[in-house]
Amino acid sequence: MNLIIDIGNSSVKLAVFEENSMLDFNRTHIGDLEGSVKKILTYYPKVKQIILASVTAFDRQGFCSIFNAYNPIFVDSDFDLPFANLYNSTSKLGVDRLALVSAAVFKYPEQNVLVIDAGSCITYDFVDTKADYHGGAISPGLKMRYKALHHQTDRLPLLAPNLPNQIIGNSTEESIHSGVVCGVVHEIEGIISSYRSNFPNLTVILTGGDANFLCKQFKISIFVLSNFLLEGLNFLLEMNSNK
Repeated sequence: MNLIIDIGNSSVKLAVFEENSMLDFNRTHIGDLEGSVKKILTYYPKVKQIILASVTAFDRQGFCSIFNAYNPIFVDSDFDLPFANLYNSTSKLGVDRLALVSAAVFKYPEQNVLVIDAGSCITYDFVDTKADYHGGAISPGLKMRYKALHHQTDRLPLLAPNLPNQIIGNSTEESIHSGVVCGVVHEIEGIISSYRSNFPNLTVILTGGDANFLCKQFKISIFVLSNFLLEGLNFLLEMNSNK
């Protein structure tokens, strides 16, 4: 069994895998990580390996000192990957994006795949039929857009994401929801359309914390896979541990 840990900007996700099947999933905060890991390891004593990916500052040494028996593996740019990384600045490519592309290559081999991760930021990552990773794009996520409108103006309120009743907002609140949500949806649809015009038979994956919120707004064919990043980390662990 494997314990997979994804440390994001807003929360920590933990999952237990047996081979390619996810047995359990938990979400916590970075301050509760140690306790959460201990509980999982107690409940699943057959866990033998731990892999972590973090997009924020993290005390690796402290974690390793506590869970040294499991020889924790940390994903970074030097990790063995199942694709050719054509990104110009490989050392600056986020570990979350490395895991997402790995999942794409593993689950959709020899396909053109665009992975869209709708989280704190919205990332777009493209890998082609030859498993060549070309890069993609990064834009503000839903909550970041709501916060920007509030913090960069004097009078606009801070709202929680909500689907607009119509595209024409008839109040300040409805106008904000329309601008943010419809703006994100049209952005994603436009980028997908651009990729599809250049890469035939494109497979599109939507994942991340806002994937389920957004997916109902699209009129195009996409796969919504909430745990895609965790699956990618598990695949990387299996691939590297078998070498």
